This record gives sequence, structure tokens and C-alpha cells, in this order.
Amino acid sequence: MFKGRHFDRSVILLCVRWYLAYSLSLRNLEEMMAERGISVDHATIHRWVVRYSPELLERFNARKRAVTGKWHIDETYIKVRGQWRYLYRAIDSNGGTVEFWFSDRRDLAAAKRFLSRALKRHGRPERIVIDGSQTNREAILSCDSSDRLRDRSRRPLKPIRIRQSAYLNNRIEQDHRAIKRRVRPMLGFKSMDSARAILGGIEMVHMMRKGQGKYAHNRHLRHLSLADQFERLAA
Repeated sequence: MFKGRHFDRSVILLCVRWYLAYSLSLRNLEEMMAERGISVDHATIHRWVVRYSPELLERFNARKRAVTGKWHIDETYIKVRGQWRYLYRAIDSNGGTVEFWFSDRRDLAAAKRFLSRALKRHGRPERIVIDGSQTNREAILSCDSSDRLRDRSRRPLKPIRIRQSAYLNNRIEQDHRAIKRRVRPMLGFKSMDSARAILGGIEMVHMMRKGQGKYAHNRHLRHLSLADQFERLAA
């Protein structure tokens, strides 16, 4: 994973983890590394985060625990080059992250793409809770119909139940805060590509903190520290 890199893997992992997990700027990390006798430019740290976050997330998803059949779906706003873009997110009834997708648009096509990803990765939920968004409702109905048409099992599939309630969807509104809290000090992203990579890493850390990683059959390993979880993913 780190073959050919000038810096030791432990330094790279430390910088990536600290940047994704805590309210630190790239220049903060540059100074903190300098205090440890390691000279690394903040731009290099940014390249590490963009380069390794997607790969670590992919490895994490391969070890991610199953989600429940009751989802909450909503989107929140993130700035890229001074323009608002849209982070679609879903959590389950236990608060675990189901799926996320960062889009430059907030429309039916974006909602359908997000839901299609979630259905492909996690299967069909029994129920989805949304707020008053008619676009999200249409996306669920459309994806549900397409999913049932593609099914070859010949068993009857019940339609996904849709519950529209702003009050019941407060659960995911609260969950958004953990992501927004880390993004806020970054003062916006410079490109959609880097935003997707970094947001994926932030979502991964959020899932780690919620104990969604499955690293072994030993139930005690659900409470590994962030550092230990990063080490296992990078091994």
C-alpha cells in the first residue's frame, strides 16, 4: 500500500488519521510533524489524505458490519469552491452508517444514484424514513420498482415502506453533525474529486467510532482504538 513512498508508513498513517479524525488543518499537522523532527510539507499531507482515504475506505467496507432493514435518508450541504454541493447519507435504526454519496446536484438523478448504490451494497430495506422531500420519495419508488423487476428469485418482494416524517428523521440530522463538525474548519474544498476522497475518509472514521468495523470474531475487538483500526486496514 505504501510501496515507493519516501516517508515511513507510520508517519503517513498518523497524518491521514489525525487529519480525518480531528479538527486540525494541514498546516497544524506540518507544525506537529516538525516538532517530532519530521519535515513534511502540508501539500504532501493533503496528497496522502486524498490518495489513501479511498483505499482505506474500500478495505473498511469489506469488513463493515451488516446494517438493519430500517433506514433514514437525508442530504446535507458541503461547500466546494464556494458553491454548495450535496452529501446524501443514510443511517440504519441503530445509528450505523448505511451509505453516502457526494453530488454536485440535488435532484432526482442524484437521489436515484445514491439509493442504487445503497441497495446494491446492502440489499433491500423494509422501511425508509425521509423528511418531506418529494424527490427522495420518487427516487425510492423508482429504485424499488427497478430492483423488483431485476429480481430473478421468483419470490414475491414486498415494496419498500416509505415513512415521511421530519420528526422521525431527526436521527439522521443529528448524525450529520459529526461530519459537519470535521468539515467546518476546512473552510471548503477545492475540487469535487478531493472532496469525495476526504469526505469518504471522514465517514470511515465516523463508522469506526460507531463500532461498525468487523475485524475478528472476538466481540471485544469492536472497541479497537482508531489507531489500531487504521493499522489493521493498512496491514
